Amino acid sequence: MTPVMAFAWNPAVGIPMLVVGIIVLVLIWLFGQPRKEQQGRRKVMPPTGPAERREPKMGDEGDEPYLDDPRDPLFNTSPKQGELDVDLRAELERLGAALADERGARGCEPAHAPAPARAERIEPGFSPDYSISATDEGDIDDLTIHAPAAHVPAPAPIPAPAPTPAPAPAPAPPPKVPPRSDLGRRPSTAPVERIVSLYVVAREGARFNGSDLVVAAEKAGLEFGDMGIYHRLVDGRPELGPIFSVANLVKPGNFDMSRVATMQTPGLSFFMALPGPAPALDAWDAMLPTAQRLAELLDGLVLDEERNALGRQRIAHIRDELRGWDRGHEGEEIKFGQ
Repeated sequence: MTPVMAFAWNPAVGIPMLVVGIIVLVLIWLFGQPRKEQQGRRKVMPPTGPAERREPKMGDEGDEPYLDDPRDPLFNTSPKQGELDVDLRAELERLGAALADERGARGCEPAHAPAPARAERIEPGFSPDYSISATDEGDIDDLTIHAPAAHVPAPAPIPAPAPTPAPAPAPAPPPKVPPRSDLGRRPSTAPVERIVSLYVVAREGARFNGSDLVVAAEKAGLEFGDMGIYHRLVDGRPELGPIFSVANLVKPGNFDMSRVATMQTPGLSFFMALPGPAPALDAWDAMLPTAQRLAELLDGLVLDEERNALGRQRIAHIRDELRGWDRGHEGEEIKFGQ
């Protein structure tokens, strides 16, 4: 091998050696510097005057145990007797001078000036009715006690008036009972040649009430009279007798007005006796509308003399018969009592 080849750069050897050299230099630089004096070390200062009292402070680095040096004179916890006496004597002299200065300042004040009265401290009680306010400037100079305001009782609530119950509706007065009289009596001398009748009956399962019957009869223009039944009379001439009459289907046929409130009937009977105070056809034309009116008011049905439904054909047949009856008695004078 030639000398030139011996000094050639070999990366496999040069790079590790370079790294090792750098590490060695760093270690030398770190550990080769001189050690600095510890910052927490207390230095012994020559005494220049009376020793001052030093107060310990929290968090002082010098209090750490590892910073104490046995060679430090301050490290000795038991000071010498001479040093302790000097410290106490200096402290007593300083306190005496301070007291003398304070007494001299008080002697300069005027003798007649009254000492300010010290306000007595008043502890607040537990009662919530009193309040205390004070201004504190060293001592209590102003103290104010506020008396409680007079307690005004709240007015008692006035109870709302109880609602007055609505009065119960008065029962409907019973219908006026017409007095029974001879009104509508047929003359005893008047002959009866024919009777034409109709019926007004209640529907199946129903009955007419007495009070409803009285009201309906009055609306239809009927009058209560002779035999305890209703009649239709000639206007202004009631002595001539009834044009037609209305009786009760319940025997004996009259209406007992003493118990009209409880009276019930299955139907009514309309009848007219011929000859009468009016022609037969006129009497029919008065009786049929009255029967229909009562049937409407009482919710009933109108039947013929055989108690069949009264239709138009049957009405026309009855009118023809009554018209013929009037022709047969035309010109005849009705004489009652002969």
